[in-house]
Amino acid sequence: MPFDQTFLQEEILCLKSQRRALILSHNYQRDEVQEIADFVGDSLELSRTASTIDCDVIVFAGVNFMAESASILSPDKTVLLTEIDAVCPMADMIHVDSPRRERKSFPGFKNPPSYIYPTDFTLRDIKSQYPGVPVVAYVNTTADVKAESYICCTSANVVKVIESLPDEQVICIPDRNLSLWAAKNTKKQVIAWDGFCHVHERVRPYDVKKARAEHPKALVMAHPECRLDVLEMADNVTSTSGMLRFAKASSEKEFIVGTEIGLLYRLRKENPDKTFYPLRKDMICPNMKRTTLESVYRALKKNTYLIQVPEDIRIPAKKALDRMLEIR
Repeated sequence: MPFDQTFLQEEILCLKSQRRALILSHNYQRDEVQEIADFVGDSLELSRTASTIDCDVIVFAGVNFMAESASILSPDKTVLLTEIDAVCPMADMIHVDSPRRERKSFPGFKNPPSYIYPTDFTLRDIKSQYPGVPVVAYVNTTADVKAESYICCTSANVVKVIESLPDEQVICIPDRNLSLWAAKNTKKQVIAWDGFCHVHERVRPYDVKKARAEHPKALVMAHPECRLDVLEMADNVTSTSGMLRFAKASSEKEFIVGTEIGLLYRLRKENPDKTFYPLRKDMICPNMKRTTLESVYRALKKNTYLIQVPEDIRIPAKKALDRMLEIR
């Protein structure tokens, strides 16, 4: 029998106090989960915030790599993932080690004249083919992949990270769309991986045209995990946090939101005088939506699900994150 929502909210607040816990919610979570959280934001922003706060327990309403990042930055705290099956399919498209396969070319890009590597390749395969070329790992990767990489990046700072490196070639993993967006905005050669976010990948130029026709006064904001042909049609290409800032600062009143629809809750909450439309109504990540109030309650009550990154992975993974955080 499901719990009453008011009961759950009260119990969560009580358990949170008893356990000295901090509840983190990603921007893509359900509305009611965002509402009960202490902090709502993007994955790295949340983990960094949690590392600065005096608490014993971090409850992460997100997907697996996010809780791992919290464990990497806060090894002295208990980190709980609200749903153990909440994984990121894109993060799982790259592995450190497995059988090697042939690479495939990706035509049509003069800069870089590079390769997008199929997902049955491995990170060590590509590193062996490009010895000495630094690996730039999107924060949307598992801890062991971060540990095997030189530096991390976010969707907001990927170009800045690439430009900070002295090398003329970089390997970007795992999102091909983010990599191609970066390649368009740097003179360096970006060797990309063939991973993608299924939520953003499904958007096509037709969808942008349709949304503009339905809402002619609205500005289009698109996440750089979208395809390049979609990004080139947007008024603003930015991360979820960037969308929040852009919408708040803009004098415009209508916006088309090209990312997971969970962000609409916070956009509307923080901008009650403005109107937001999803670029596509089916931009839904089922893994992000796995977490419910009952999931948060269970995590606090039963200490599930414990995420602890082993030290031999945590230390090099933290170095990759620290290198990124040192960039100004």
